[in-house]
Amino acid sequence: MNVLGVVELFDGRRGDGFIRSDDGGQFYFHCVNIADGSRVIEAGTRVRARRDVGLQGRDDAVAIEKLT
Repeated sequence: MNVLGVVELFDGRRGDGFIRSDDGGQFYFHCVNIADGSRVIEAGTRVRARRDVGLQGRDDAVAIEKLT
């Protein structure tokens, strides 16, 4: 399932953060899942991602695309 939302938090030292979807859901992500390979994304960036179940059983965001 595709998710539209905004990067709520990103910790550059750890390389992870959270996306808040337009419908209010929260999704964990790791920088390796940023589609352009940049490994950095600013809080407040509008994104599209695919929802997936992560290793810890939570909803994770993968294939994260920055939107302009």
